Amino acid sequence: MENINLESVKSFVDTLWVINCAILVFIMQAGFMCMETGLSRYKNSINVALKNAADFGVSVVIFWIFGFGLMFGKSYNGLFGTDLFFFKTDVAEYMTYFVFQAMFVATAATIISGAVAERMKFNGYIIITILATGIIYPIVGHWTWSSSYLNNMDVERQLLDITGQINTTGWLSTKGFVDFAGSTIVHSVGGWIALSAVIILGPRIGKYSKANKGKFTGSSFPLAVLGTLILWFGWFGFNGGSNGAMDEAVPLILINTFLSASFGLLTGLGISFLLFKKPDPYYVILGPLAGLVAITAGCNSMTSIVSIFVGIIGAVVAIIVNELLNKYEIDDVVGAIPVHLAAGVWGTLAVGFFSDLEILGTDLSRLEQIKIQFIGVVAIGLFAFVGSFTILKILNIFYPLRVSPIQEELGLNIAEHNATSVEHDLISILDKQSETGDLTIRGPQDPFTAGGVIGLYYNKLMSKLETSEIEKKKWRDRITGEVKLAVKVQENFLPKRNLDNYPVHGINLAAREVSGDFFSFYPHNESVYFIIADVAGKGIHAGMVMAKASTLFEIMSRDKVDVDEMAFHMNNDLHLTKTGGMFVTSIIGNYNIMTDEISWVNAGHQPAIIRDNKGNFQEFESKSPPLGVIKQGTKSNYFVNKSKLNGHRFYAFTDGLSESLDKNNKEIGIEGSKEVINRNFNKNPDDELNLIAKEIAANANNKNLSDDLTLIVIGK
Repeated sequence: MENINLESVKSFVDTLWVINCAILVFIMQAGFMCMETGLSRYKNSINVALKNAADFGVSVVIFWIFGFGLMFGKSYNGLFGTDLFFFKTDVAEYMTYFVFQAMFVATAATIISGAVAERMKFNGYIIITILATGIIYPIVGHWTWSSSYLNNMDVERQLLDITGQINTTGWLSTKGFVDFAGSTIVHSVGGWIALSAVIILGPRIGKYSKANKGKFTGSSFPLAVLGTLILWFGWFGFNGGSNGAMDEAVPLILINTFLSASFGLLTGLGISFLLFKKPDPYYVILGPLAGLVAITAGCNSMTSIVSIFVGIIGAVVAIIVNELLNKYEIDDVVGAIPVHLAAGVWGTLAVGFFSDLEILGTDLSRLEQIKIQFIGVVAIGLFAFVGSFTILKILNIFYPLRVSPIQEELGLNIAEHNATSVEHDLISILDKQSETGDLTIRGPQDPFTAGGVIGLYYNKLMSKLETSEIEKKKWRDRITGEVKLAVKVQENFLPKRNLDNYPVHGINLAAREVSGDFFSFYPHNESVYFIIADVAGKGIHAGMVMAKASTLFEIMSRDKVDVDEMAFHMNNDLHLTKTGGMFVTSIIGNYNIMTDEISWVNAGHQPAIIRDNKGNFQEFESKSPPLGVIKQGTKSNYFVNKSKLNGHRFYAFTDGLSESLDKNNKEIGIEGSKEVINRNFNKNPDDELNLIAKEIAANANNKNLSDDLTLIVIGK
């Protein structure tokens, strides 16, 4: 201790400052977890939280093994490092340096988790984390942040550096590119990888259906706001620690960080008032985070006034990009792409436009600095996006990254982790009670959760009912209603309705024990979904495929998914799970009883026909491929037909009708099917269907159908 001098004290203070800042950056992980969990639906909250915890551990380990070496090792032509793998040192300053950089790599990883939430497999996300933190982020970091700082680790490295035998500077850094704390290197890189992942995964089922507008809201906006505030708090360490020392630059860095975020928040608040006439919680979260990301690149080299401007524009850019993503149906659950990618790009470019060139110390003119900032943003963006998209696209072929539609509907808490909750337990008990009628069963109760409160009051009600057999009888109908209401509140299940109130009718006559044809209707208050399908195959295997297709239809109809999106997801799921090369031809549609409008997708099926009151037919051929043949990349491959019935009737049928025989033992075809419909037309559609079935059966050889006969009629 007797050798302590002013330089040693300064070194100790600097090390302590960076360590404290690293701890603040670590706290940001909790902020990301709270924000992403709050903006995700409750049925996926555990999955989102676990991904945030897992990616931290994975990223730090990968970074220690080889990521740090790729980023800070001696350079191979300014492209990537070639040593310092399995990093180790006895010098406290270098240990601190590693810890701080490890916190940064964890941040880059966790940015991705929110964007891909609610539909990506847990194992798939771990693979993305390894890709991001082990390859893409370290290489980009080497281009820009690698320096001679670590050359002091030993005498040999010092001598090699002095003699020019090793190079530790990346190519962008050599040209003068500046990103002080990582607007592009950390945030945009995470955003580019997130963008490639969400494009490959596609949007959540039903997210962009017209009927679901505004329904895909988070489980807890207060939790999301708490996460935002934690991130804001941690950002002081993120930017302040990037200075590497506690000196006169730190106060400017902190005040710029604070002002940019504050004005970003006010910008989000103002835009929400302008657009919605009220404060929108999502924009209030988006605004300050965009301001923080934007100022990160130049917080040490801009004036406070400029930082305010950068924060305002960052928030505006993030909100515009968020709306563009929604327009093009690119589903980012938490706004990671608008905040981290878009605002990060803006903040990095702003360094060239507004930073103090003397502080930057690149010896470039204003135009030259702007030029290299553009080059850096484009080069890093291309590498991060194209590289991650290519790798994930190939991986997705051999190991699908997305969960199945059934798992997505169930929720990843249960599907991925078999995690139960008060709400899940309550619904299971209510379902059991509804089936058995046993009123002695009690549900879980907890005054601190929504499901527990429902269970608490429900149990009170059940206790009163048990006091008297008379009361038990009196309230039985009400209990059934309470059960259905609880299920609806917790899982958005819709009660089954009586189809007698809907102008939809169908008939299915199986030619053998297990039919490959089926039809189904799923009613809502103002409309009814319908499907008629024919599995290309017979027997048990056809029945299995039919059951899968029917289940997918039920799930997505309940969630009011648009018919083209429904066909898209059914196709891809059936393609993955089909049996013996079977595929399905189908017509999937929706009929609005209020407007008398019908829309449908014909996926390789027999033509749909509409009959007017004079017996004339309008025929609609298939314009889309059958389900399950090949994987489709977009729902646009399924053409949506639309028509207003105006009192006319819509018919769809399988080849059991068109390939049935007439009295001369010849197939009747589509035209013959129209004639059969006209001959048996009846004001009562059910009577009409029975008459058609009798005629087809009467003409069949030996009075047995050669193929399943399925026919649906929609309209009055």
